[in-house]
Amino acid sequence: MPGIVSAMIETARLAGFFTAHGIWCVSEGETLVPLIGYLHADGEYGMDRLMYDDYAEGVRAGQDALADGDPSWIGAVLVADGYVHLDQGKTDALIVEAVQYGPYRQSMQLAVPYRTADDPCGFAVHKPKFMNADCDDPEFDALAEAFFVGTTSHTEAHEVWEAHLDESV
Repeated sequence: MPGIVSAMIETARLAGFFTAHGIWCVSEGETLVPLIGYLHADGEYGMDRLMYDDYAEGVRAGQDALADGDPSWIGAVLVADGYVHLDQGKTDALIVEAVQYGPYRQSMQLAVPYRTADDPCGFAVHKPKFMNADCDDPEFDALAEAFFVGTTSHTEAHEVWEAHLDESV
């Protein structure tokens, strides 16, 4: 079973990379066009923006693409702009769903709350909220670490993330 965990670790890195890209995009006040990022067997990343007249239609198209997969994808991630409900109330967030394909399909979901650029306090990135995960599970720790390795691998986006990090939320 170690191969299953290591494959999902690669997908968690992919999720981190494209989530950081999404944070970079919203840091200037824009709504993120839903994007799907994917990993090919040769280690190369690819990305498609899902530009539709209706934002929800773009998200649905991304969810369908993620569910269907592509024979050339090892893993894929959908990153969309949305909201999460936290103790502070409804909060802007990037909603992230990642899938590792293969004989043992696995997935992870998380949200990265942020404060919008037009807020009087300015743009801020908050701590990711991992969903459907057991935080005491050593495999979860490895996936979370891989996610953060992925965020740092997107150099320009990571600089924005770090400069605007607010871990109070």
